[in-house]
Amino acid sequence: MDLIVGLGNPGERYRRTRHNVGFMVVDALAARAKVRTGRLLGQAWVVEAKVGGRTVMLVKPLTFMNRSGEAVKALMARAQGDLAPVVVVDDAALPLGCLRIREGGSDGGHNGLRSMIDALGSEEFPRVRVGIGRGETVGDMADYVLSEFSPEDAAAVEEVVGWTAEAVECLVRDGIAAAMNRYNGVRRA
Repeated sequence: MDLIVGLGNPGERYRRTRHNVGFMVVDALAARAKVRTGRLLGQAWVVEAKVGGRTVMLVKPLTFMNRSGEAVKALMARAQGDLAPVVVVDDAALPLGCLRIREGGSDGGHNGLRSMIDALGSEEFPRVRVGIGRGETVGDMADYVLSEFSPEDAAAVEEVVGWTAEAVECLVRDGIAAAMNRYNGVRRA
């Protein structure tokens, strides 16, 4: 079974922040699968759902971004059988509306990915990086990622979350190569 892990921070304070795009995508996947209730399992919110024609576990670690790998590692240790994580995460280096799907790689300076790599002992897991549009903005990165999207970006955020959910469905159904070919880059209307 695949784990679709959306990275973010728990709590109402962070719900609409840039750093919670991963949580937003997991919520969109749950809504598409018509799944309304999940449960707490260890340090994560989880729900089984059909994504891309397969049963997967949608996961939102509740340990805060920089410790998200701990929650995922605990889920994998509890499970019987193989669980393969696919991680959905924000990326301030990409413009809003841009996706970058990769089979593996470094954390790229992202604390959530660093936690996942440390906990899993490997960089080799698929990740879907969702652009949150930092661009030339100056200032503290933490302040930026923990701020909400501007009202002007609300429609674009909703669109990119839906597009990312489609990309994850494609990845699960058709494999990572197909998802990379179809979805890497900026969304074109």
